[in-house]
Amino acid sequence: MGITLHWFLPTNGDSRSDLSLGNAVGSAGSRVNDFGADRAPDLDYLRLVAGAAEKLGFTGALTPTSSWCEDAWVFTAALSQFTTRFKYLVAFRPGLQAPTLVAQAAATYQRISGGRLLLNVVTGGDDSEQRRFGDGLAKDARYRRAGEFLTVFRQLWSGQPVTFHGDHLFVEDATIVPASTWPEIYLGGSSPAAIDVAAEHADVYLTWGEPPTQVAEKIDTVRRRVKDLERVRAAAGELRFGIRLHVISRPTSAEAWAQADRLLAGLSPEQIARSQQIQRSSGSEGQRRMTALHGGRTDRLEVSPNLWAGVGLVRGGAGTALVGSHEEVADRIEEYHRLGLDEFVLSGYPHLEEAFSFGEGVVPILTERGLLPRSSHTLTT
Repeated sequence: MGITLHWFLPTNGDSRSDLSLGNAVGSAGSRVNDFGADRAPDLDYLRLVAGAAEKLGFTGALTPTSSWCEDAWVFTAALSQFTTRFKYLVAFRPGLQAPTLVAQAAATYQRISGGRLLLNVVTGGDDSEQRRFGDGLAKDARYRRAGEFLTVFRQLWSGQPVTFHGDHLFVEDATIVPASTWPEIYLGGSSPAAIDVAAEHADVYLTWGEPPTQVAEKIDTVRRRVKDLERVRAAAGELRFGIRLHVISRPTSAEAWAQADRLLAGLSPEQIARSQQIQRSSGSEGQRRMTALHGGRTDRLEVSPNLWAGVGLVRGGAGTALVGSHEEVADRIEEYHRLGLDEFVLSGYPHLEEAFSFGEGVVPILTERGLLPRSSHTLTT
């Protein structure tokens, strides 16, 4: 079985140097100034990123949710009209809207896009950011609510009336007009509560980019939980696995590591210290594991061959990058694939240029190795 590649749409702006852009944890996020030298998240620029990723062989792109970002639903619905095959992995927070409304929006999206919506469930890893959205639940309660949400959401897709009374959500005789294409559910998280919800409800379990040994242990944990829940997750089918990583891929390893060094050179010690303080206060188990990879230090950032934790010094959430020659990056992707990972959600700074670097350098290698299908839409060198 081959792999599926996804890219990333930076809906809070793009930059050549500011790793904190796209931050997913609390108040450590930031946004490009519309009048600055970097690239504001306007429709014209993100059309370029999505169009390039589609041409380069990516299946779709993750679009984040944050108080720093443009709304993912609205923005990607617009972008879907400028692409033809490209799918949009829309991050959203379950429970902040009723499951009937989200299911209705998802069905409409599928009809107007030709079935190109995927859904990334984000329960929220930071209590302060959740309160910005009017959500006062603690983390484990958010996951329980997410489980209730996904129960209702999947039942609504049958087209039959749904009545459900849970601890956090209820609907009575709820119905939608379902679309013919199911919007697959992607869900990540490292805590027991997160793994429980993913094992029962997700189509794809996503992990952040930890070293292969840690990823293998996590996959084994999730698989054991899936086996425990085999009877109740029958409607969801077989669970697949994916990973979220940044990439810095160049013709030679030296060029790639030089670029990583340039990204770090733009960071001050004060920026790093401030971001680390915010990350340590997060309630996210995944964030704790990301932070533990580097411990706030800048001298031991290659935490596994070609796996660089420098992004996580100032960026919350996914904080590691594959750094190396095109061949080395392909090797690492193949290594993760052998562990059972089929879906790779990638990004790089800036996202337009890095899409070309990866698409022209790594995609042909993965294709030659039989991990990607040959396609007339994929650029080769």
